[in-house]
Amino acid sequence: MSKRPRVLVVANQKGGVGKTTTAINLGTALAAVGEPTLLVDLDPQGNASTGLGIPRSERRLTTYDVLMGQAKVADALMATRIPRLSLIPSTVDLSGAELEMIEMERRNFRLRDALDEYSVHGVPAFSYVLIDCPPSLSLLTVNAMAAADAVVVPLQCEFFALEGLSQLLKTIDLVRVNLNPRLEIQGIVLTMFDKRNKLSDQVAADVRQNMGDKVYRTVIPRNVRISEAPSHGLPALVYDLRCPGAQAYIKLAGELIQRERLRTAA
Repeated sequence: MSKRPRVLVVANQKGGVGKTTTAINLGTALAAVGEPTLLVDLDPQGNASTGLGIPRSERRLTTYDVLMGQAKVADALMATRIPRLSLIPSTVDLSGAELEMIEMERRNFRLRDALDEYSVHGVPAFSYVLIDCPPSLSLLTVNAMAAADAVVVPLQCEFFALEGLSQLLKTIDLVRVNLNPRLEIQGIVLTMFDKRNKLSDQVAADVRQNMGDKVYRTVIPRNVRISEAPSHGLPALVYDLRCPGAQAYIKLAGELIQRERLRTAA
């Protein structure tokens, strides 16, 4: 029997906050330090799949097939060019999944059941499963949270950041109470931080004041190389390892692993 992986969902109902960028580069960094990682692309836009260089024509089995029960996790897995980083890709077909799941048994647990089955029978085992969610609080996001152990929240350093965060926290609480008692917040990562902008400093200070040690020490800077990387089908860590954004994601992965070790030791 394979050891059950730690399942982390990367979620924020707002778009453009660096969610997919965080999922791709965090997964790459975890794989780079020797942690076999699976990235589940649960966004119909399929940006995580594109950002890892997987053409749409090669996405034979996808998260849609897994949710519909038409494919097992083991069948949908794809290798990426990053050693120890695997992917279950997504296509626009996933946009119709929510309507189809409404009438299904265990509609909120379709992803969890599929991942649990793989954890029992799957080889090789993964240390981490990262789930990249759509930018909405939808049935897909609920499936991700029902399957997860913890949530990683990318939060853009902008004026309405805390307002959006409060809505997401309410959703996490509802899922915890009704579907998944083990769900917790792994951490909040501040993204698109511009040190030349006083607003970024103010937002960071406000979030830390409200959320305390739930906020990672590592901050992801606004960085052109991070923005360029997906168009080349590469994580920023591969596209330009030395750029400030790539270095920040390496530090974030180290901080995440440290938090996981402390949790295990507690």
